[in-house]
Amino acid sequence: MAYIIKANGEAPTFNPANGTDFTLEEMQEAVGGLIEIVYLDLHDRIMVVNEEGLLRDLPRNHVASILAKKTIVGNVIVMPSSMMK
Repeated sequence: MAYIIKANGEAPTFNPANGTDFTLEEMQEAVGGLIEIVYLDLHDRIMVVNEEGLLRDLPRNHVASILAKKTIVGNVIVMPSSMMK
């Protein structure tokens, strides 16, 4: 199961259109631009972030920053690595 962790703290579930894995386009739409992968210390989980988020001055995502143990901005996707195509 995947989640979008929004900068405002909301974290609804997020499912790929095909039910198994996300396309690049789905991930880019969810984070609002080019993607970057952040590897988490959580079992087999990755975080997909906006690659240019800091340059674009997106709002800080406090929940994602705690999970990543570094500053994260904007909306992110947290998912098992197997869901990335």
